[in-house]
Amino acid sequence: MRKLLPVLAVAFTMAALFFPKPIGAQLTPSAKKASHVQISEGPSLESAQDTWAIITWTSNNPGGSDEHFGVVHYGTNAKDLSQTAKSHIRLNQQHSYTVFRVRVLNLQPHTTYYYTVDSMDPDGTSDGVKSPIKQFATR
Repeated sequence: MRKLLPVLAVAFTMAALFFPKPIGAQLTPSAKKASHVQISEGPSLESAQDTWAIITWTSNNPGGSDEHFGVVHYGTNAKDLSQTAKSHIRLNQQHSYTVFRVRVLNLQPHTTYYYTVDSMDPDGTSDGVKSPIKQFATR
């Protein structure tokens, strides 16, 4: 074991030379949650094909955790939006607004879908913004 210790010390020293710690890297604390999140643009259909669609919208910055999700609740019946698609987003605390884009997959061709959007923290807590029900059709 005594012969192994100098070898390990050299290995750790070499690793520190090749893989240094980032200088000044810090975790950004969570921003204050917005008292009221509202959609300022959209939601709208950015693109749709036969089996997928992209829904986009803009809201004021919801604050809270930098890690967030855009969420689309959808279905083929406007009264049953039980399917969910979500996309991860990282909030920029320096911006007053956030643009969300969610890809909805595994859709049926030539079908009308109804949807509403929301956003949430990583723990699943909604930001409290719900859009009116909108619709789109796949090709």
